Amino acid sequence: MPQNTYVMVPGAWHGGWSWRPVAERLRAAGHRVVTLTLPGLGDGDDPANRRLSDAVDHVVAEVERLDLSAVVLVGHSWGGYVITGAAHRLVGRVAKVVYYSAHVPVRGRSLVDDNPPESAAFLRGLIDSSPDGSIAPTLGFVRQLFLQDSTPETQRLVADLLVPQPGGYFLDALDVDDVTTLGIPALYVLSEDDHALPLPGAEYAARIGLEPVLVPGAHDGLLTHPDEIAKALV
Repeated sequence: MPQNTYVMVPGAWHGGWSWRPVAERLRAAGHRVVTLTLPGLGDGDDPANRRLSDAVDHVVAEVERLDLSAVVLVGHSWGGYVITGAAHRLVGRVAKVVYYSAHVPVRGRSLVDDNPPESAAFLRGLIDSSPDGSIAPTLGFVRQLFLQDSTPETQRLVADLLVPQPGGYFLDALDVDDVTTLGIPALYVLSEDDHALPLPGAEYAARIGLEPVLVPGAHDGLLTHPDEIAKALV
């Protein structure tokens, strides 16, 4: 029997593929792993008119469809919003919530609103200027924010795999408190060279009373340092 059941939620612009290197290592250790691609973030998906509730609904539906229990719910980056919302609806099925270089949301505050004012205005401008209300990925994002420590070849490959991020996912807030109010254990894992989070990772961890567990790599260290991240999750 598997030791744990991990449900892995990707960050913005990413799909379930981004968790595969970590997932393969967890499976090799005997764990069950489900990697999810959220609505609007699959290859060829339409990002228009997506709301944060769509992403949360998808995670809840998949856990219930697969009849999973004792779930370790893991979210990367923006996925912290999704796992927080899902955990509140999966009480009794979720045994632990893990934030990896992730946002820890504040009730009633969207990701955009939780950014410093200049960054918030920049994100709103990108969304407002897009015909489908999405934020297109760029090679610059990858080079400067996600994988600044990787080779140009790796950066280009990851940039080619990213898809537009539905703007509604950044503009919507959760109407729930943090997961500690549910009595569910939590863990915060942070890449040491993360340049993508708008606030220091330690500040997000402190929102749920934690000190971050540090792992090597940049924001997308799940692709470049899967061994260390898998070990931290276990």
